[in-house]
Amino acid sequence: QKIHLKSICLQYQLYLLLNSHFFCLLKNGMGLIILCAYVPKTEAGHCKWAEVLKDLEKIKTSKDIDVSLYTANTDEDEECQEPVMRCFFLETEVIIQECRIKNCSETQDVVNIWKNGNASLENKKLNSTTSAKCKECEEYEEKSFTEFIQSFVKVIQRDCK
Repeated sequence: QKIHLKSICLQYQLYLLLNSHFFCLLKNGMGLIILCAYVPKTEAGHCKWAEVLKDLEKIKTSKDIDVSLYTANTDEDEECQEPVMRCFFLETEVIIQECRIKNCSETQDVVNIWKNGNASLENKKLNSTTSAKCKECEEYEEKSFTEFIQSFVKVIQRDCK
């Protein structure tokens, strides 16, 4: 026996909250009503560091970059997350200088990491009580470029969860 579905779709927009919601009422031949909703993914669900992660992937295997960098711990307290991120982006300036000296092919990718990071952090001001509890960038151990990139990726992925 064939079951025919009648569909009535209503569109309801919440301009400030989401782009759109679609609600559908489906009624089969036996009178059962099914409610379904479609909610598109919004910017809130998108990691603001996605572009940085892409560029980190591009540079992580670079043979041109051979520097020691202050590398923040990946297991710092949640309240120190912002200063840790600032430290990583501050250290990308060292990588930029190294790339300019050695004329490495990844220079633009490193500049992009620095620009995207600073653009995302620009709107946030460090809370003085929080930053007093957290280490300064120079207090962290210097590690190789490879270890730096691995830690940087972990910190960003943690922030995106």
